[in-house]
Amino acid sequence: MNQPDIIFAKLGIEFAHIEPVAFEVFGIAIYWYALLICVGFIGGLLIPMSIAKKTGQKSDDYVDFFMYALIAAIVGARLYYVAFEWDAYKNDLISILNIREGGLAIYGGVIAGILTLYIFTRIKKLDFRVMCDTAAPGLIFGQIIGRFGNFMNMEAFGGYTDNIFAMSMKVAKTKYIPDAVIDKMLTINGAEYIQVHPTFLYESMWNLVLLILILLYFKHRKFKGEIALLYLFGYGLGRAWIEGLRTDQLIIGNTGIPASQALAILLVVGSLGIMIYNHIKLRKTA
Repeated sequence: MNQPDIIFAKLGIEFAHIEPVAFEVFGIAIYWYALLICVGFIGGLLIPMSIAKKTGQKSDDYVDFFMYALIAAIVGARLYYVAFEWDAYKNDLISILNIREGGLAIYGGVIAGILTLYIFTRIKKLDFRVMCDTAAPGLIFGQIIGRFGNFMNMEAFGGYTDNIFAMSMKVAKTKYIPDAVIDKMLTINGAEYIQVHPTFLYESMWNLVLLILILLYFKHRKFKGEIALLYLFGYGLGRAWIEGLRTDQLIIGNTGIPASQALAILLVVGSLGIMIYNHIKLRKTA
Protein backbone atom coordinates (compact mmCIF):
# COMPACT_ATOMS: atom_id res chain seq x y z
CA MET A 1 0.00 0.00 0.00
CA ASN A 2 1.42 3.38 -1.01
CA GLN A 3 1.76 5.85 1.81
CA PRO A 4 0.96 9.58 1.39
CA ASP A 5 3.87 11.83 0.45
CA ILE A 6 2.87 14.49 2.99
CA ILE A 7 0.81 14.14 6.17
CA PHE A 8 -0.52 16.83 8.50
CA ALA A 9 -1.51 14.28 11.15
CA LYS A 10 -2.98 16.67 13.73
CA LEU A 11 -5.03 18.46 11.09
CA GLY A 12 -6.20 15.20 9.52
CA ILE A 13 -4.89 16.19 6.08
CA GLU A 14 -2.94 13.95 3.70
CA PHE A 15 -1.50 14.47 0.23
CA ALA A 16 -1.10 11.14 -1.51
CA HIS A 17 1.07 12.16 -4.41
CA ILE A 18 3.22 15.31 -4.69
CA GLU A 19 5.28 15.96 -7.80
CA PRO A 20 7.15 19.16 -8.75
CA VAL A 21 6.27 18.70 -12.45
CA ALA A 22 2.72 19.69 -13.37
CA PHE A 23 2.80 18.46 -16.98
CA GLU A 24 4.99 18.35 -20.08
CA VAL A 25 4.77 20.28 -23.35
CA PHE A 26 6.69 18.75 -26.26
CA GLY A 27 8.85 16.89 -23.78
CA ILE A 28 9.61 20.02 -21.72
CA ALA A 29 8.65 19.73 -18.06
CA ILE A 30 6.44 22.53 -16.73
CA TYR A 31 6.90 22.84 -12.98
CA TRP A 32 4.24 23.70 -10.43
CA TYR A 33 6.64 26.27 -8.98
CA ALA A 34 6.74 28.15 -12.30
CA LEU A 35 2.97 27.95 -12.73
CA LEU A 36 2.31 29.28 -9.24
CA ILE A 37 4.82 32.09 -9.74
CA CYS A 38 2.92 33.04 -12.91
CA VAL A 39 -0.39 33.02 -11.01
CA GLY A 40 1.23 35.17 -8.35
CA PHE A 41 2.43 37.67 -10.94
CA ILE A 42 -0.98 37.86 -12.61
CA GLY A 43 -2.69 38.50 -9.28
CA GLY A 44 0.15 40.81 -8.34
CA LEU A 45 -0.70 42.91 -11.40
CA LEU A 46 -4.50 42.84 -11.19
CA ILE A 47 -4.58 44.07 -7.58
CA PRO A 48 -2.47 47.22 -8.23
CA MET A 49 -4.45 47.90 -11.42
CA SER A 50 -7.67 47.83 -9.39
CA ILE A 51 -6.20 50.11 -6.72
CA ALA A 52 -4.86 52.47 -9.40
CA LYS A 53 -8.33 52.92 -10.91
CA LYS A 54 -9.80 53.72 -7.50
CA THR A 55 -7.07 56.25 -6.68
CA GLY A 56 -7.03 58.14 -9.96
CA GLN A 57 -3.86 56.59 -11.39
CA LYS A 58 -3.33 55.06 -14.82
CA SER A 59 -3.55 51.28 -14.62
CA ASP A 60 -1.51 51.06 -17.83
CA ASP A 61 1.50 52.37 -15.92
CA TYR A 62 1.41 49.24 -13.77
CA VAL A 63 1.11 46.98 -16.81
CA ASP A 64 4.21 48.61 -18.30
CA PHE A 65 6.11 48.38 -15.01
CA PHE A 66 5.27 44.73 -14.39
CA MET A 67 6.70 43.75 -17.78
CA TYR A 68 10.08 45.03 -16.61
CA ALA A 69 9.59 43.90 -13.01
CA LEU A 70 8.99 40.28 -14.02
CA ILE A 71 12.38 39.99 -15.68
CA ALA A 72 14.16 42.02 -13.01
CA ALA A 73 12.63 39.98 -10.17
CA ILE A 74 13.74 36.65 -11.65
CA VAL A 75 17.27 37.94 -12.27
CA GLY A 76 17.45 39.53 -8.82
CA ALA A 77 16.13 36.43 -7.06
CA ARG A 78 18.70 34.27 -8.84
CA LEU A 79 21.65 36.60 -8.17
CA TYR A 80 20.75 36.87 -4.48
CA TYR A 81 20.70 33.08 -4.17
CA VAL A 82 23.93 32.57 -6.11
CA ALA A 83 25.71 35.25 -4.07
CA PHE A 84 25.20 33.28 -0.87
CA GLU A 85 25.79 29.88 -2.49
CA TRP A 86 28.82 30.94 -4.52
CA ASP A 87 30.86 27.82 -3.72
CA ALA A 88 28.29 25.73 -5.56
CA TYR A 89 28.59 27.82 -8.74
CA LYS A 90 32.12 29.26 -8.89
CA ASN A 91 33.52 26.26 -10.80
CA ASP A 92 30.55 26.01 -13.17
CA LEU A 93 29.41 29.53 -14.02
CA ILE A 94 27.09 28.41 -16.80
CA SER A 95 24.97 26.60 -14.20
CA ILE A 96 23.98 30.02 -12.84
CA LEU A 97 21.65 30.29 -15.83
CA ASN A 98 19.93 27.00 -15.05
CA ILE A 99 17.09 28.26 -12.88
CA ARG A 100 15.00 25.19 -13.77
CA GLU A 101 16.98 23.35 -11.10
CA GLY A 102 15.80 25.82 -8.47
CA GLY A 103 17.67 28.47 -6.55
CA LEU A 104 15.59 31.67 -6.33
CA ALA A 105 15.46 33.89 -3.25
CA ILE A 106 12.43 36.14 -2.77
CA TYR A 107 14.43 38.96 -1.18
CA GLY A 108 16.53 39.29 -4.32
CA GLY A 109 13.36 39.59 -6.36
CA VAL A 110 11.92 42.25 -4.04
CA ILE A 111 15.12 44.31 -4.08
CA ALA A 112 15.35 44.11 -7.88
CA GLY A 113 11.67 45.04 -8.19
CA ILE A 114 12.07 48.12 -6.00
CA LEU A 115 15.14 49.30 -7.94
CA THR A 116 13.30 48.73 -11.21
CA LEU A 117 10.31 50.72 -9.95
CA TYR A 118 12.56 53.61 -8.89
CA ILE A 119 14.15 53.78 -12.35
CA PHE A 120 10.75 53.40 -14.02
CA THR A 121 9.20 56.26 -12.05
CA ARG A 122 12.19 58.51 -12.74
CA ILE A 123 11.92 57.92 -16.48
CA LYS A 124 8.11 58.19 -16.57
CA LYS A 125 8.08 61.12 -14.12
CA LEU A 126 5.70 59.33 -11.75
CA ASP A 127 5.55 59.37 -7.96
CA PHE A 128 7.75 56.55 -6.66
CA ARG A 129 6.13 56.45 -3.22
CA VAL A 130 2.59 56.34 -4.59
CA MET A 131 3.48 53.49 -6.92
CA CYS A 132 5.20 51.64 -4.07
CA ASP A 133 2.02 51.89 -2.01
CA THR A 134 -0.12 50.68 -4.90
CA ALA A 135 2.18 47.82 -5.88
CA ALA A 136 2.79 46.52 -2.34
CA PRO A 137 -0.50 44.56 -1.99
CA GLY A 138 0.17 42.89 -5.34
CA LEU A 139 3.64 41.90 -4.22
CA ILE A 140 2.28 40.34 -1.04
CA PHE A 141 -0.29 38.38 -3.03
CA GLY A 142 2.46 37.03 -5.26
CA GLN A 143 4.40 35.88 -2.20
CA ILE A 144 1.34 34.16 -0.73
CA ILE A 145 0.83 32.10 -3.88
CA GLY A 146 4.51 31.57 -4.65
CA ARG A 147 5.25 29.86 -1.34
CA PHE A 148 3.03 26.95 -2.35
CA GLY A 149 5.55 26.28 -5.07
CA ASN A 150 7.90 25.34 -2.23
CA PHE A 151 5.23 22.93 -1.02
CA MET A 152 5.07 21.21 -4.41
CA ASN A 153 8.88 20.97 -4.41
CA MET A 154 8.83 19.67 -0.82
CA GLU A 155 11.37 22.30 0.22
CA ALA A 156 11.73 25.42 2.40
CA PHE A 157 10.76 23.62 5.61
CA GLY A 158 12.02 23.92 9.17
CA GLY A 159 13.37 21.66 11.85
CA TYR A 160 11.51 19.10 13.93
CA THR A 161 8.24 20.07 15.57
CA ASP A 162 5.28 18.36 17.17
CA ASN A 163 2.91 21.33 17.05
CA ILE A 164 -0.54 21.30 15.48
CA PHE A 165 0.86 22.22 12.05
CA ALA A 166 3.60 19.54 12.10
CA MET A 167 4.18 18.26 8.57
CA SER A 168 5.47 14.74 7.94
CA MET A 169 7.22 14.25 4.58
CA LYS A 170 8.14 10.90 3.08
CA VAL A 171 11.92 10.56 3.16
CA ALA A 172 11.96 8.85 -0.24
CA LYS A 173 10.48 11.99 -1.85
CA THR A 174 12.39 14.77 -0.08
CA LYS A 175 15.31 16.50 -1.80
CA TYR A 176 17.37 16.69 1.36
CA ILE A 177 17.21 15.60 4.98
CA PRO A 178 18.58 18.11 7.51
CA ASP A 179 20.93 16.73 10.17
CA ALA A 180 18.66 18.24 12.83
CA VAL A 181 15.83 15.80 12.04
CA ILE A 182 17.71 12.60 11.17
CA ASP A 183 17.45 11.22 14.71
CA LYS A 184 13.73 12.03 14.87
CA MET A 185 12.49 10.17 11.83
CA LEU A 186 9.11 8.49 12.01
CA THR A 187 7.99 5.19 10.53
CA ILE A 188 4.37 5.15 9.43
CA ASN A 189 3.06 1.86 8.01
CA GLY A 190 6.54 0.90 6.91
CA ALA A 191 7.47 4.24 5.28
CA GLU A 192 10.02 6.67 6.77
CA TYR A 193 9.07 10.31 7.35
CA ILE A 194 10.65 13.47 8.73
CA GLN A 195 8.34 15.68 10.80
CA VAL A 196 9.05 19.39 10.39
CA HIS A 197 7.80 22.95 10.58
CA PRO A 198 5.96 23.81 7.32
CA THR A 199 7.65 27.21 7.13
CA PHE A 200 6.31 27.80 3.61
CA LEU A 201 2.81 27.64 5.11
CA TYR A 202 3.71 29.89 8.04
CA GLU A 203 4.99 32.57 5.69
CA SER A 204 2.06 32.28 3.30
CA MET A 205 -0.50 32.59 6.11
CA TRP A 206 1.43 35.45 7.72
CA ASN A 207 1.39 37.30 4.41
CA LEU A 208 -2.32 36.65 3.96
CA VAL A 209 -3.06 38.35 7.28
CA LEU A 210 -0.67 41.17 6.35
CA LEU A 211 -2.41 41.65 3.00
CA ILE A 212 -5.86 41.86 4.63
CA LEU A 213 -4.66 44.39 7.21
CA ILE A 214 -2.95 46.54 4.58
CA LEU A 215 -6.00 46.57 2.30
CA LEU A 216 -8.22 47.56 5.23
CA TYR A 217 -5.83 50.36 6.19
CA PHE A 218 -5.08 51.55 2.64
CA LYS A 219 -7.62 54.38 2.49
CA HIS A 220 -6.57 55.57 5.95
CA ARG A 221 -2.87 55.96 5.09
CA LYS A 222 -1.36 59.17 6.45
CA PHE A 223 1.48 59.81 4.00
CA LYS A 224 2.85 58.62 0.67
CA GLY A 225 4.86 55.47 1.06
CA GLU A 226 3.24 54.39 4.33
CA ILE A 227 1.68 51.25 2.83
CA ALA A 228 5.01 50.16 1.37
CA LEU A 229 6.70 50.76 4.74
CA LEU A 230 3.99 48.75 6.51
CA TYR A 231 4.63 45.92 4.07
CA LEU A 232 8.39 46.00 4.72
CA PHE A 233 7.79 46.12 8.47
CA GLY A 234 5.16 43.38 8.53
CA TYR A 235 6.89 41.04 6.13
CA GLY A 236 10.26 41.60 7.79
CA LEU A 237 8.79 40.87 11.22
CA GLY A 238 7.34 37.56 10.09
CA ARG A 239 10.36 36.57 8.01
CA ALA A 240 12.78 37.25 10.89
CA TRP A 241 10.91 34.69 13.00
CA ILE A 242 10.18 32.14 10.25
CA GLU A 243 13.68 32.23 8.79
CA GLY A 244 15.04 31.18 12.18
CA LEU A 245 13.07 27.93 11.88
CA ARG A 246 14.27 26.99 8.40
CA THR A 247 16.91 24.37 7.71
CA ASP A 248 17.97 25.68 4.27
CA GLN A 249 19.14 29.15 5.23
CA LEU A 250 21.48 31.22 3.07
CA ILE A 251 24.39 32.11 5.38
CA ILE A 252 26.56 35.24 5.27
CA GLY A 253 30.06 33.90 4.65
CA ASN A 254 31.37 31.99 7.65
CA THR A 255 29.46 34.06 10.19
CA GLY A 256 26.67 31.56 10.75
CA ILE A 257 24.20 34.45 10.37
CA PRO A 258 21.22 33.76 8.05
CA ALA A 259 21.28 36.45 5.36
CA SER A 260 17.51 36.75 4.98
CA GLN A 261 16.98 36.91 8.74
CA ALA A 262 19.54 39.70 9.09
CA LEU A 263 17.96 41.61 6.21
CA ALA A 264 14.49 41.11 7.70
CA ILE A 265 15.60 42.65 10.99
CA LEU A 266 17.15 45.60 9.15
CA LEU A 267 13.88 46.12 7.26
CA VAL A 268 11.85 46.06 10.47
CA VAL A 269 14.09 48.59 12.20
CA GLY A 270 14.48 50.82 9.14
CA SER A 271 10.82 50.91 8.11
CA LEU A 272 9.67 51.46 11.69
CA GLY A 273 12.11 54.33 12.11
CA ILE A 274 10.93 56.01 8.90
CA MET A 275 7.26 55.60 9.85
CA ILE A 276 7.84 57.09 13.30
CA TYR A 277 9.74 60.01 11.78
CA ASN A 278 6.93 60.73 9.30
CA HIS A 279 4.19 60.56 11.92
CA ILE A 280 6.12 62.93 14.19
CA LYS A 281 6.58 65.27 11.23
CA LEU A 282 2.84 65.15 10.48
CA ARG A 283 1.97 65.98 14.09
CA LYS A 284 4.29 68.98 14.09
CA THR A 285 2.78 70.19 10.82
CA ALA A 286 -0.73 69.76 12.18
